[in-house]
Amino acid sequence: MMRYPRDLSGYGEMPPKADWPGAAKIAVQIVLNYEEGGENNILHGDAASEAFLSEITGAAPWPGQRHWNMESIYEYGARAGFWRVHRLLGDLPVTVYGVATALARSPEQVAAMKTSGWEIASHGLKWIEHKDMDPADERAQIREAIRLHTEATGAAPRGWYTGRCSTNTVDLVAAEGDFAYIADSYADDLPYWVRAAGKDQLIVPYTMDCNDMRFAIQAGYTNGDQFESYLRDSFDMLYSEGAAGRPAILSIGLHCRLIGRPGRAMAFKRALDYFMQHERVWFATREQIADHWAKTHPPQQGTRPSQMDRDSFVEAFGGIFEHSPWIAEGAHALELGPAHDTATGVHHALCRVFRSATEEQRLGVLNAHPDLAGKLAAAGKLTAESTAEQAGAGLDLLTDEERATFQSLNAQYVDQHGFPFIIAVKDNTKATILDAFHRRLGHDRETEFAEACRQVERIAELRLIEKLPK
Repeated sequence: MMRYPRDLSGYGEMPPKADWPGAAKIAVQIVLNYEEGGENNILHGDAASEAFLSEITGAAPWPGQRHWNMESIYEYGARAGFWRVHRLLGDLPVTVYGVATALARSPEQVAAMKTSGWEIASHGLKWIEHKDMDPADERAQIREAIRLHTEATGAAPRGWYTGRCSTNTVDLVAAEGDFAYIADSYADDLPYWVRAAGKDQLIVPYTMDCNDMRFAIQAGYTNGDQFESYLRDSFDMLYSEGAAGRPAILSIGLHCRLIGRPGRAMAFKRALDYFMQHERVWFATREQIADHWAKTHPPQQGTRPSQMDRDSFVEAFGGIFEHSPWIAEGAHALELGPAHDTATGVHHALCRVFRSATEEQRLGVLNAHPDLAGKLAAAGKLTAESTAEQAGAGLDLLTDEERATFQSLNAQYVDQHGFPFIIAVKDNTKATILDAFHRRLGHDRETEFAEACRQVERIAELRLIEKLPK
């Protein structure tokens, strides 16, 4: 069976309520990446020098050589930049993405992080590329990163962000550690759960836009005002959304060697002062956000439609289109994925099969529907779904005169169009159903066939909403 692993739906239009502490309208989460001393360097056993995120335009790796200028830029981050940022942020809740080998080479900085109560999450063993790494090698590096991190800081990391990751990273990390969160994603504004390494794993997405890395790329910021302006605009949008009941996290990414330069640090200070002028702002570490989210929104249990086997899927959804299990069989064979684990998603898959069917097949679906308040209803031979739907519109409590009217209209409609009158009774009352009868008797067959098909799809949608989250 074809299954698509990516989730393109997420929370959709209505994300869950965050219920941030103190009734905060927004959570502000600041990350300081500590990579200095963990970057590519032949001193570290790497094949070439570093070439990523520095002041050097067009930097390229130098195979087998040390790059003195690149090394000194990274050294600036540890020697000067870190301390400027540390003075600026003080005891504000901050998450450090610490490369394990960098932490091991920086005892004074680690001590300062701990004194300030900052969360120190893992940023991997070394600040290197993982995309082509053999899974066994990456697993070994993850294990060593956890060991060395614990040795250097005194505690195992509860958060993880590789950054320059592979497609295997999330599964490997989830398998190797009991992490409160993994941040190797940019897919959402909010935390979300995934299945990784056979268990539920919380993802707290990171950011590439509110990130000082854009000072080191061609399509990025050229001065501090641009960074400040972007941070303020992001804050204002998310703060207004939070005030309207939509949860918001402003995630900000910083690097010691970038934001630690004086002009950029001043711009960030102005943005930080602006945030602090507002009420009900929760400054938090990623660990605090992860723990809050896990408590407030634990992972949902139960079988997901996209993961059902064929028989289970047909058993669950074969009756959604009246007496037409072939539609569910066809839907199960489609390229389903996480986006189909809701009522909307399953409905979309079922309707694709129905709409692609021949006219004869669709006519068969129409003819599978019972007459409204007809003989099958009187004999108690409707499906459970149809029985409940007709009862909801009061069609089980008709007077003899009303029943005769319905049966007469049913007969006229079938004689004229060749299939039963179909309407989503849950959207209607007895009076509006009668009005629709009279109106639609005036349609030609082509128009009415199309209308009947739309009504069948709507009935299916309403049935699915009762079975699955929307």
